[in-house]
Amino acid sequence: RGRGRGRKNAAVGGAGAIIIVIIALLLGQNPFQAVDMVNSVVPGQSAEVTDPSRANENEELKVFTLGVFNSANDVWSEIFRTQLQQSYVKPTLVTFTDETVSECGGATAAVGPFYCPADQKMYIDLNFFHQLKSEFGAKGDLAMAYVTAHEVGHHVQKLLGIIDQVNQYRGRISETEQNKLNVKLELQADFLAGVWVHHAQKMNMILLEPGDLESAISATTAVGDDTIQKRSMGYSVPDSFTHGTAAQRTYWFRKGMQTGDIGQGDTFNDPGLN
Repeated sequence: RGRGRGRKNAAVGGAGAIIIVIIALLLGQNPFQAVDMVNSVVPGQSAEVTDPSRANENEELKVFTLGVFNSANDVWSEIFRTQLQQSYVKPTLVTFTDETVSECGGATAAVGPFYCPADQKMYIDLNFFHQLKSEFGAKGDLAMAYVTAHEVGHHVQKLLGIIDQVNQYRGRISETEQNKLNVKLELQADFLAGVWVHHAQKMNMILLEPGDLESAISATTAVGDDTIQKRSMGYSVPDSFTHGTAAQRTYWFRKGMQTGDIGQGDTFNDPGLN
């Protein structure tokens, strides 16, 4: 998920860069809209209205989120250095509950975690983790880690110029086509989250235990457009999807985790998504 405007970045380049053929389908997405659904936490930038009963738990979630955030940045710093021959600029992490303000505008808990390209900050709503467990049954550390890694994936897209390529064609295609292109952007962020898992394991940053993969898959399933629409309306409307189905999100996350190869993450030209 994401929102925001951003300056025009250079086209994706460098040896080994993600293979992004010139986007044929042009997005009409408002460039002031943030990109969703997360080594620095900015003091005073989180706007938290904390439930006293959750104060300790939220502090633990902050520490956990920061750990995933730092791990993801370490992985991407290495990938940018060795595969892309580029310098990786870390985003900033802001945690909040209930509401916050970014350069992409204000956001409430209804928005959930998001990445703002305008300030290159990721905003993680701690209440979303509670919601994952209580409403969607997505429990476990990897389910929560997936959320943070997905937002870091959007930052990677920003650094590679992908978000700017998508946003610059604002208003030139129908809403349905806009939605389709946004789905591809989100699925690529899911793929990049999986790439983090792959390399974090190889670099001994994380150790997956039995049930961890199922935990992450439960999260990708829970945030699928079809799952959410069926829960709220009893049916789904594919043309309105903006993030991808549960099956699509699971597929791309798993692909990134299994391959660890950023060259296989070109969702924009995948025949199955056209």
